[in-house]
Amino acid sequence: MEEQKFRNKITWFTFLFSMLVIWVHSYNAVLFLGGTKAAYQADYMERFLGNTVAQMAVPGFFLISSYLFFRTFTIERIWQKWNSRIRSILVPYIVWNFLYYIGYAAGSRIPVLSQIIGKGRIPFTINQAAGAVLHYTYNYVFWYLYQLILLVLFAPLIYFFIRRKITGILFLSGLFAAIYMGWNLPFVNLDAMFYYSFGGFAAIHAKEAAESVWSRKKFFLGIFLVIAALFLYKFDFPGEAKGEMAASAVIFRLFVPLSLWLAVPEKYLFPAEGYMSQNFFLYALHFAIVRLINKTGAFLLPSVPLIPLIIFLAMPAVCVCISYQISRLLRRFLPRIWYLLNGGR
Repeated sequence: MEEQKFRNKITWFTFLFSMLVIWVHSYNAVLFLGGTKAAYQADYMERFLGNTVAQMAVPGFFLISSYLFFRTFTIERIWQKWNSRIRSILVPYIVWNFLYYIGYAAGSRIPVLSQIIGKGRIPFTINQAAGAVLHYTYNYVFWYLYQLILLVLFAPLIYFFIRRKITGILFLSGLFAAIYMGWNLPFVNLDAMFYYSFGGFAAIHAKEAAESVWSRKKFFLGIFLVIAALFLYKFDFPGEAKGEMAASAVIFRLFVPLSLWLAVPEKYLFPAEGYMSQNFFLYALHFAIVRLINKTGAFLLPSVPLIPLIIFLAMPAVCVCISYQISRLLRRFLPRIWYLLNGGR
């Protein structure tokens, strides 16, 4: 496909994944309704969308980030790649974590806001600020960015294994076997490394398949992967380690974004609108919006079961509208601040 259409499709998919990530962080039934039967019924519906359907967004982001990193990668370009990621990932990671800390610490000193925040009085200290920046204490959705920073740092090692097809397949198989057996790595999540390595492998060895013009063959392959993903969702692998990172769940979450990429024809995707192109800013800001709306709503609104569900379903659209309007103001009046917060995008 043409480069412009490829980039447009990337924007569409990152926008879709951003919308889904908002659902992952928008659970509110128990917050609104307490430990009631109605709360658990609403929570079940919310978690089906947020913890099953929307969880494909995380591997989707890792796949896209890795694919774009390794798409034009050579070992000679590693410093250039690292330098660009310092601006686009590391600096915003530090700035946003610090802003969240300042926001929570300041809000904890305002009587009404402190009740909504519910974290007590947060101290203003250098140690507290450093911990918040390094460990995303007040912005836990940045666990993804933390993992991405580490994976970018390990990119030369990953490239060493995936640059050749045979060693790449063996490396991916080894990562999957480790996930199957329930092993863990220090600092880096094994499933994150698996998704990231898979995306890099595809960029090096399957670029033609990933970027070729949409065809019926690609569509039916995508449908096959969807069916395989649904099968894996219902049936676990025998003997696999259980938990959030079960091998069957990892493959399910891998197959869904892959199937969508293959099945969706790029020629029917109109040029992405402005609100669809501020996905990093939306990702960084949405957690504050979600928490403020949910906690304020639980504090002020009546305990009616339908209210939290409506707010949950509407949250992606609400977050997109708010973040887009803020981004427009920043781009117009504070362009340097916008450049910093959005990682130079």
